Amino acid sequence: MTSPLDAEDLRPRVQKVVDDFIAGHHTLLDGISDDLSPLVDAVSDLLGGGKRLRPAFCWWGYRGAGGPDTEEALRAAAALEFLQACALIHDDVMDGSDTRRGMPSAHHRFAMLHRGSEWLGSPEAFGVGAAILLGDLCLSWADELLLTSGMSADALARGKRVYDDMRTELMAGQYLDLLEQARGGGSVERALLVVRYKSAKYTIEKPLHLGAALAGAGPDVFAAYTGYGLPLGEAFQLRDDVLGVFGDPAETGKPAGDDLREGKRTVLIATAMERATPAQAVEIRRHLGDPGLDATGVTTLRDVIADTGALAHAEGLITDLTDQALAALDAVDLAPPATEVLTGLAYAATRRSV
Repeated sequence: MTSPLDAEDLRPRVQKVVDDFIAGHHTLLDGISDDLSPLVDAVSDLLGGGKRLRPAFCWWGYRGAGGPDTEEALRAAAALEFLQACALIHDDVMDGSDTRRGMPSAHHRFAMLHRGSEWLGSPEAFGVGAAILLGDLCLSWADELLLTSGMSADALARGKRVYDDMRTELMAGQYLDLLEQARGGGSVERALLVVRYKSAKYTIEKPLHLGAALAGAGPDVFAAYTGYGLPLGEAFQLRDDVLGVFGDPAETGKPAGDDLREGKRTVLIATAMERATPAQAVEIRRHLGDPGLDATGVTTLRDVIADTGALAHAEGLITDLTDQALAALDAVDLAPPATEVLTGLAYAATRRSV
């Protein structure tokens, strides 16, 4: 198995579902106005790649609980790609990010369209407005794809309860993240709460639970998926935080140190602040959140984060949390090859370079 993400040809199968769904709605929107094509093109470009982690965890949560390999279940899992698109588009607006996956972020893309067309008003305001609508459209499409997946009414009723909680928790986590930026961060405990609700539950635990619910799993499976999903989701976000500061732009698709320019109050930053000397704390406050931060400033902040031990601490947490997640899989008997694939997904989520 080359990659656990490709077991049972999952990624190309999810891509086909996504492409077919977008194509069908392209026809619908074209019937309204040709001016809507940029909306569809933006979604198509954003979802033209990616790791497909959330559909993968949903799929293997379903398969591990004994669910059969069906196109209906695949469509249900693929719906999470549109929910992720909504989250990414709105997150980029809130963070003021100019790039996503090596391309212009949605609000930046529509601002460029406005500017190039020499329309009236503010290009930036138009871009933000269009991106908000695009994210809302993706959220609507996620619901539509799940509920028209072809799964039985009983399965969808079970899954919808999980899906509703998942969306609510995601929005709660997004608000807590926004609040943490406004407060200026500084608390590792609050940063970890954001990690749990913005990332850990949304990326891994709830997709697993959605798959388990669709398959009609028992409480022992849900408990094991929580024991696996929460620590792994936290480790996944910690890895993302490390890459946001130390990642290679050629691999991450974002400029070097972009999280530092955006002033993200991550666990990595909160730990550095807790451990910083007065002089180091001054450097963090001086540079963090500076949109014009240059390479020298990025290097300064990287050095402070490393010198305080925050980077080593994050790496240690990633290892410990991943070990906790893998141990939880031993507590339940899953249908093969789910345990093997979920083990592989744990390493793929935490040892990645993008």
